[in-house]
Amino acid sequence: QKAGPREKIFHDPAWTKAAIVTCGGLCPGLNDVIKGLVKILALDYGVGTIYGIRYGYQGLSPKYRHEPLLLTPEMVDGIHELGGTILGSSRGHQGVSEMVETLIRHDINILFCIGGDGTLRGAQEIYDEITKRGLAISVIGIPKTIDNDIGFIEKTFGFETAFTHAVDSIRTAHVEARGYQNGVGLVKLMGRQSGYITANASIASQDVNFCLIPEIPIDLEGENGFYKHLLDRVQRKNHAVIVVAEGLGDRFCAMDEKDVSGNRKSGDIGVFLREGIAKYFKERKVPVSLKYIDPSYIIRSSCAIPSDSIFCNQLAQNAVHAGMAGKTGMLVGIWNNCFTHVPIDIAIRNRKFIDPESMFWLNVLESTGQPRWMQNAPRV
Repeated sequence: QKAGPREKIFHDPAWTKAAIVTCGGLCPGLNDVIKGLVKILALDYGVGTIYGIRYGYQGLSPKYRHEPLLLTPEMVDGIHELGGTILGSSRGHQGVSEMVETLIRHDINILFCIGGDGTLRGAQEIYDEITKRGLAISVIGIPKTIDNDIGFIEKTFGFETAFTHAVDSIRTAHVEARGYQNGVGLVKLMGRQSGYITANASIASQDVNFCLIPEIPIDLEGENGFYKHLLDRVQRKNHAVIVVAEGLGDRFCAMDEKDVSGNRKSGDIGVFLREGIAKYFKERKVPVSLKYIDPSYIIRSSCAIPSDSIFCNQLAQNAVHAGMAGKTGMLVGIWNNCFTHVPIDIAIRNRKFIDPESMFWLNVLESTGQPRWMQNAPRV
């Protein structure tokens, strides 16, 4: 459904109380979205009460005693210049029934949930409980993930800022690699299950020789393994730059543990490759100068670049229009440059991945010059 303001609204602004919650990992643009929501609610619709829920869904659970903030246009005036979220964030599951009771206790009519896959799953559960009780409370999702992997969403906010800043780290790795004989620059970027940041940053930088992402299987050892191709590249060109997505760790250094959100923990693929590369070169008596860079938290906590700030504001505007019109159980996204309403349950069914046969991945291969296939078994 196409997003935008509606001729008729459902919630009476004079009686409406809205709440905003931010969950999951930090991401550039969170404060931009919060500011956009508050400004449109207060200044365009005249909503007088806007709560900021503290520390994610924990703030909707009484046991944590996180009192909500009362947000006003004056209070949020300069927050877009700050990284992170003024509301704080958290991970983990909370009781759905008690969260809905909190909404009822505060007379909240619209809940804006800003977050990624886990947050949206929580929003769907809240929506289901509200529907079961027959309550007139709108639940609106605003997709936030640096990884850009939510289904039916062309782009999520923070993604463009993330790969833009990632390019700076890649350039640093390239300078370090070229500064030494047999220099290798290794950069680890975000991307738990998809490699969009890694792939986009590789194309944008034009300095990457190997782009390693979860969607493309590789072997490390063997005649057609990554280490052999890396050694050949270094001996031929005297340096190499590698960019790897964190999710590749699921294949090579996964752990038998889960985080508070239920995600399986992976070992640090950057450290794993750093040690593996050093060992491989040492066994072959080839000296190597390897520099490892992990800019993840620097990128996550940065402010949104201008183009992302514009996008954040547009998402916020369309989210408010949807909420005031009585839409619920949906998120605001963009597809083919058109802002859309997408049912949350559809968006969370499947993640978005890079297609190995796509023109986009061909762009990556042509930019890096890496082999199309780095596995020892014959390709089927």
